[in-house]
Amino acid sequence: MSDLPRKAVTRTAKLAALPLGFAGRATWGLGKRIGGKSAELVAREVQQRTADQLFKTLGELKGGAMKLGQALSVFESALPEEIAGPYRAALTKLQEAAPPLPARTVHGVLTERIGEDWREYFLEFEDTPAAAASIGQVHRAVWHDGREVAVKVQYPGAGEALLSDLAQLSRFARLLGPLVPGMDIKPLIKELRDRVAEELDYELEAQAQQEHAAEFEDDPDVVIPQVVHQSDQVLVTEWIDGIPLSEVIAEGTEEQRDRAGQLLARFLFSGPARTGLLHADPHPGNFRLLPPAEEGQTEGQTAEDGGPVGSWRLGVFDFGTVDRLPGGLPRNIGDSLRLALEGDAAGVYGLLREEGFVKESIDLDPDAVLDYLLPIIEPTQVEEFTFSRGWIREQAARIADPRSPAHQLGRQLNLPPSYVLIHRVTLSTIGVLCQLGATVRLRDELEAWLPGFLAEDTETEDTETVDAEAEGTEAEGAEYAEEEGEPEGEPVQA
Repeated sequence: MSDLPRKAVTRTAKLAALPLGFAGRATWGLGKRIGGKSAELVAREVQQRTADQLFKTLGELKGGAMKLGQALSVFESALPEEIAGPYRAALTKLQEAAPPLPARTVHGVLTERIGEDWREYFLEFEDTPAAAASIGQVHRAVWHDGREVAVKVQYPGAGEALLSDLAQLSRFARLLGPLVPGMDIKPLIKELRDRVAEELDYELEAQAQQEHAAEFEDDPDVVIPQVVHQSDQVLVTEWIDGIPLSEVIAEGTEEQRDRAGQLLARFLFSGPARTGLLHADPHPGNFRLLPPAEEGQTEGQTAEDGGPVGSWRLGVFDFGTVDRLPGGLPRNIGDSLRLALEGDAAGVYGLLREEGFVKESIDLDPDAVLDYLLPIIEPTQVEEFTFSRGWIREQAARIADPRSPAHQLGRQLNLPPSYVLIHRVTLSTIGVLCQLGATVRLRDELEAWLPGFLAEDTETEDTETVDAEAEGTEAEGAEYAEEEGEPEGEPVQA
């Protein structure tokens, strides 16, 4: 491949061939069964061929096609095992790499965006990319001051490709539905389209990353690379080594998987509280597990000997998509979780109606709503919870089965626009935790970072409100007394 396929007709043709391929393999499978092969064996062969074609096409096209593939990849753990097997390897490929652009194309972007003298900025520059993703690829280099850096170069025509792909994919979103039982693919594609402008704007990405890097600079658990240089279509950040999360999922020790899962949950809930931003692209390709830094090392370097797993850190990349939450995660999430755990069905239902999760025209049984929610929030009911593919498959099957009361109730719930990205990020993070099979103390993170989850949060807020109102009344009384010529601070008779 000499360049990112940019012609709309070429990309459309490749994507349009996917549903035709699905239909062709179904016919092929029928022929095999007539020829005597068992239904189970034929089904697995069809699934393998489907996975290979689907994710090979999405990966080669990059753009919105690969972006959708990455978004879907974190839900692999929700698939039944007999289906998940053939898809798992193909999905994982999308989390770490894709066919790279040739060096001449990369050099052309650097010349255009940094200048003819772009090589003077680097002591070394590796032409072979270290990673390739949906709209850009990353090259390892050494900055002119000696720092190892990651140079993210945006694919030429990435914006056009993103919009073209997602428009085309939305036309046959229904056919992709079986890939993730219980999930409607079309809203996911729409949400990805709504984020295109932000995804392409490296200035916004640099700003979001720098805000995180400043906040987490001295954090013992989370490492965010500092931004070194930014220009249109080029972003240079500090390089950090570590074990890709996809490798931890595939072959990490139990301790590594538990540590990665705990830190991932901590970053999900602490990030909005500390920065007012929610990292909105939590697929495994954007995380590394880093050994503890040796004393005296510069930020971003890692110890070679590893050290105890309990002190390993989480490296976080790619801030191209963030949700701006100035007050942190909405308090109603914490309040709803707390009330659900207390068994207050009426209270939970009232909050859901207030936030628009239940439309005014819909009337539901509060107890049925609570029964719908309790299995989903099981990880918050215990001190520690082991996320697993079995657990998430059970939840997906319960919600996806048209005969299930949960499915019928779920169809009547609404997802307000302001919660769409929060919902997707939460589901994606849970998907990664289940891929890790991590045992996580989720309640610890909720108690520390989620407003409203602890009852005392509400009591403190109520007390502060009463105190503020009392202070306001006293101030008004003092002001009135001063106007009437009475001493300031003394009570005024009614």
